[in-house]
Amino acid sequence: MIRIVIAEDQRMVLGALGSLLSLEDDMEVVGMANNGEDAIQLVKQFEPDICIMDIEMPGKSGLESAEELRILNCKVIILTTFARSGYFQRAIKAGVHGYLLKDSPSEELANAIRHVMSGRKIYAPELMDDLYSEENPLTVREKAVLELVADGRNTKEIAETLSIKTGTVRNYISQILDKLEVTNRIEAITQSKKKGWFK
Repeated sequence: MIRIVIAEDQRMVLGALGSLLSLEDDMEVVGMANNGEDAIQLVKQFEPDICIMDIEMPGKSGLESAEELRILNCKVIILTTFARSGYFQRAIKAGVHGYLLKDSPSEELANAIRHVMSGRKIYAPELMDDLYSEENPLTVREKAVLELVADGRNTKEIAETLSIKTGTVRNYISQILDKLEVTNRIEAITQSKKKGWFK
C-alpha cells in the first residue's frame, strides 16, 4: 500500500484529491494539510511514501517544504497550476520526484505516483523544453540587489546593506535591466516573480 500525505491550501481541491486517491486499491491517504508547515509535521508523524504538494500555500511554500522533506526520506510530487520554469528549476534543485500540472487528467496523478514509487521521476512535458533556456541570468550579487529593490529599499539603503558604493548599486541595477531586457526596476521585479526566480 502506497501511503500518501497531501498538502493543498484550497480545501475543495484537497478534499477532491483525497477522495480520488483513496479510490485506488493500492493507495492510502494518511494525512491532509493546507500549508507547508502542517505537511512537514504530518510527514514526520506518519512517515508516508509520497507527499503531494501544491506550491503557493500560506506560511511555508511547497518548494520550501520540499527542500526540508529531502532529509525525511519522503518522495515529493509537486502538483500546481504554475507552469513556470523558475519554479520548476527550484523544484528540481529541491530533489522533487515529480512536477505535474493540475489540469492534467486525474488518472495521470495515480500513474505518476506508481512510477515515482518504482524509482522514476515524472515531470510535466510542457516544462521540459524550458528547463535549460530559462536559467536566471543574474549573478548572486545582482539577485541580492534586485531582492532589496523588491523590498522597497532605495539605492543608498541597498549600498549600506551590501557595504558597497551607491554608484556600484546603480551599475548593478543597469546590468540587471540589460540582462532581463526590461526598462525599469518594476518590470525587472515583475519578470523575476513571473519566472519564479524570487524565493
